[in-house]
Amino acid sequence: MAKLLVLTLLGLGLKLFRDYQSSYETRLHAFREVKPVELPNCNLVKGIETGSEDLELLPNGLVFISSGLKYPGIKCFEPTKPGKILLMDLNEEDPTVLELKIIGNTFDLSSFNPHGISTFIDEDNTVYLLVVNHPDLKTTIELFKFQEEKSLLHLKTIRHNLLPNLNDIVAVGPEHFYGTNDHYFINPYLRSWELYLGLAWSYVVYYSPNEVKVVEDGFDFANGINISPDGKYIYIAETMGSKIHVYEKHANWSLTLLKSMVFNTLVDNMSVDPVTGDLWVGCHPDGMRILFYDEKNPPASEVLRIQNILTEEPKVTLVYADNGTVLQGSTVASHYEGKILIGTVFHKALYCEL
Repeated sequence: MAKLLVLTLLGLGLKLFRDYQSSYETRLHAFREVKPVELPNCNLVKGIETGSEDLELLPNGLVFISSGLKYPGIKCFEPTKPGKILLMDLNEEDPTVLELKIIGNTFDLSSFNPHGISTFIDEDNTVYLLVVNHPDLKTTIELFKFQEEKSLLHLKTIRHNLLPNLNDIVAVGPEHFYGTNDHYFINPYLRSWELYLGLAWSYVVYYSPNEVKVVEDGFDFANGINISPDGKYIYIAETMGSKIHVYEKHANWSLTLLKSMVFNTLVDNMSVDPVTGDLWVGCHPDGMRILFYDEKNPPASEVLRIQNILTEEPKVTLVYADNGTVLQGSTVASHYEGKILIGTVFHKALYCEL
């Protein structure tokens, strides 16, 4: 009788494991085939070899690029070198990147591990850059002022117990932002349980020097976040849920869910066209290939364009797709005057004409 009970429990445990494994693979879109969608006049950006995880495009065509992110358990081609912020001018015919010098005696460059970035331009046209940083696998938010001599002046380091593990941020003021907490850097065991079991415990925080609060929770790995050109709506990418959520932003900084869109890919970071309001989304067609890197079968890339997202019938277009032979692990894309820049977690960056 005892032996039968043990075998029954073993069988139930095995079935539960297989069910979770199947759910895990489904949520990651594992083994999905990618049919290439090419763009004309594409070139890999010289000077980017270790990732371009997030892009922040200014109205004048300058774009900030976070490079060198070291994600626990994710491929990194230069694991011992600190990350950096690059600058690119999309007005140039053949744009190249410039590494921005960081000025400030209190900032530790040796542990710089930049992740999500966002900018805010004040009434005097001063450009502030906010950077999610993971020094020693912790989380800080670094506030910089962009200098005319193409450098970044470090102004402040922000820490808070409600910002334990930020992924991305969107600035609504020099020291005001919304941020997504994904738990990825906190603890490898938490990370494994969240990814494997689909525990929806990611959340979004509003931060200001006077108030910090959770404004939305229950996400299955909250990732990219951005804002509409008029500042009325917040967009949040739920990566493992393959969803983008649209929220109305209120005067007290709270959010109300308006709609959610589901995709057949893992959505990452989003750029918002300041003219049209279109969303440009970097995506992972097969998340398994990101988590378990194989140079013979590298992670694929996809870019979606979402037009009229606030209407009842948004238009979704697959703008670019590659099976990993050109670009590995796309995370973000930005559009400027008929050209598109596509960034990646740990690989290169691609610049194309539409």
